[in-house]
Amino acid sequence: MIQGVRLVILGRQGAGKGTQCVRLSNHYVVPHISTGDMLRAAVREGTELGRVAGEIMNTGGLLPDEIMVGIVGERLSRPDAERRGFILDGFPRTVGQAESLGAMLSDSPLDLAIDLDVPRELVLERISSRRVCRDCGSNYAASRNEPPTRICDRCGGDVVQRDDDTPEAVNKRLDLYDTQTTPLINFYNAKGLLAVINGVGHPDHVLDRLVAAIDEARDRR
Repeated sequence: MIQGVRLVILGRQGAGKGTQCVRLSNHYVVPHISTGDMLRAAVREGTELGRVAGEIMNTGGLLPDEIMVGIVGERLSRPDAERRGFILDGFPRTVGQAESLGAMLSDSPLDLAIDLDVPRELVLERISSRRVCRDCGSNYAASRNEPPTRICDRCGGDVVQRDDDTPEAVNKRLDLYDTQTTPLINFYNAKGLLAVINGVGHPDHVLDRLVAAIDEARDRR
């Protein structure tokens, strides 16, 4: 069995992080921890956190660090993440969150932080055309000639555009990423933990680049 890893995946929304995290999770046999999925589940369930998160997410904003650190800390304390490792998707997004993560992992530090690099123009196009099943969360890409309503191939639910996937909300999130999250690249680079990977191309080719960088980093440690 391949030894587990501890990874942070950075990159603009729509860079393909979710797709590659699932593949890496299967490859290294570690949990894929998506803060976006956890928050959207809370929104669907109508929890107190979900109501607060929904209001912020629908305007393209980021949740306060203390909320995100608490959510992630609880998840990383579960046996699967402690035993095998993890792939963090969507966290950290600020240097403050990264410092808190480092404190959590003082005994078992990160193997690598990966910046999945895709141009802003391409991710804006990808996200604006993304559609999601309201029931099971399956993702679809809308075509130009696609009818306004669509049924999910997996569960039969309604396929819709999320409120936070409109061009206005996407541009706001990308602006926030550039101003607040980009400093993480310098933070992890200064620690010798950063690998910048080209995220453009066939998903299989992107995965090959990711695995090569991760295995090289593990071999150095």
